[in-house]
Amino acid sequence: MGPGDFDFESDPSHDGAMPVWAAFGDLMAGALGAFALILVCAIGMQMDLSERLASEAGERTRQAQRLQTLEQALADPLAGGRVTLTDGRIGISGSVLFAFNSDELQPEGRELLQTLVGPLNTYLRERGEILMVSGFTDDRPMRDTHGRYVDNWELSAKRALTVTRALIDAGLPSSDVFAAAFGAEQAVASNADAAGRARNRRVEMAPMARVPRTASGDPG
Repeated sequence: MGPGDFDFESDPSHDGAMPVWAAFGDLMAGALGAFALILVCAIGMQMDLSERLASEAGERTRQAQRLQTLEQALADPLAGGRVTLTDGRIGISGSVLFAFNSDELQPEGRELLQTLVGPLNTYLRERGEILMVSGFTDDRPMRDTHGRYVDNWELSAKRALTVTRALIDAGLPSSDVFAAAFGAEQAVASNADAAGRARNRRVEMAPMARVPRTASGDPG
C-alpha cells in the first residue's frame, strides 16, 4: 500500500455505524412527522369546537325565536296578568282555576282557558308541536274529608286532566295535548309560608316537540 492510499477497512469511522448526519436526519424526520400529526389533530379539534359552537349558537337562536313566537301568540292573555310565561312554560295560578282542594274548574278559570285555545292552536299547528299540561300542588298533606284524592299526586293529576279536557272542549285537538302530574315536586317557591304555597299550587302548559314515530306508528 502506497503512501497516498487510505485503508477504509482500518478507519474506525467506517466500522458499520450510521454517520452522525444520517442519524440527525432521521431524528428530524421523526420530529416533523410528530409535529404534523399534532398539527392535524389540533386543526381537527378546532374545527370540531367551531362546529359545536356554531350549532349551540344556532340552537340558542332557534329557542329565542320560539319563545318570541309563543310570547307574541299569547300577548293578550299575558297582558291581562292572569297568565305568566317563563322559559317557554305558560303558568296559571291554581287559585284562578280551582278552589282549594278541588279539581272542578271555576267559571273564571274556564273562561281563561277558552281565551288560550285560539293562540295555542295556531302556535302548535304552525310549529308541529304538542302541549303538555302539568299539575302541581304545595307540600301540605291532603286533608280531603270526602275521600276524593289519595294524596297530592292524585289531586295534581286530576287538575291536569280537568284543564286538558277543558282545552279539548274549547277546540284544541286531542292529539295536540296531554296531561302530566308532579304533585308537590318541582316547587317554584318555598312552602314555608302561604304566599309560597299559593305559587306552588299551579298548572303549567309547555309546548314541546312531538315524539318521532316509526312507520308502524310506534315510538322510535
